[in-house]
Amino acid sequence: MSTSPPEAMQLPATAYLGLGGNVGDVLLSMSRMLRMLDAHDCVAVEQVSPVYKTPPWGIEDQAWFLNCCVEVSSGLDPRSLLELCLAGERELHRTRSVRWGPRTIDADILTFGDYEVDHDQLTIPHPRMHERLFVMQPLADIAPDLMVRGRPAKDWTASLGDQELETVVLDEGWWRKGVTG
Repeated sequence: MSTSPPEAMQLPATAYLGLGGNVGDVLLSMSRMLRMLDAHDCVAVEQVSPVYKTPPWGIEDQAWFLNCCVEVSSGLDPRSLLELCLAGERELHRTRSVRWGPRTIDADILTFGDYEVDHDQLTIPHPRMHERLFVMQPLADIAPDLMVRGRPAKDWTASLGDQELETVVLDEGWWRKGVTG
């Protein structure tokens, strides 16, 4: 992977994001986040995975989550894309009081082209995505051959098969319509 400074990055780049939440109308929050990203002049949503219902990670005594992955074309550097995602989280009333706790929306940058980033607030590739079926299954749905820690995304799903998830059936393009749960 490249560790070039942002000014040397080839933009636009393909990035993969993970979205999730378990408070309020999560599908509506996801839809709003996706539309906000897609409306930005330097970001285009290319693909959205199916949505999965999954048990909580880290703190088990909370509602199940809805999760999906998104492919975007980004003319923004990784830190600027992170700022856009954080602005969307704030707009959707995300609070950060407990790690792995309940949230209206969470937007994580999983990968950004073939670049590696290691800063205080941003690590790319996401360091624990390969441990979580709720990330790897939706990622494999839209980018089965994307290399994650030396293996294609689709190969990680088999090794994580003991983790639970349920598909939430939605029409393609559901997020553009502002679908609610």
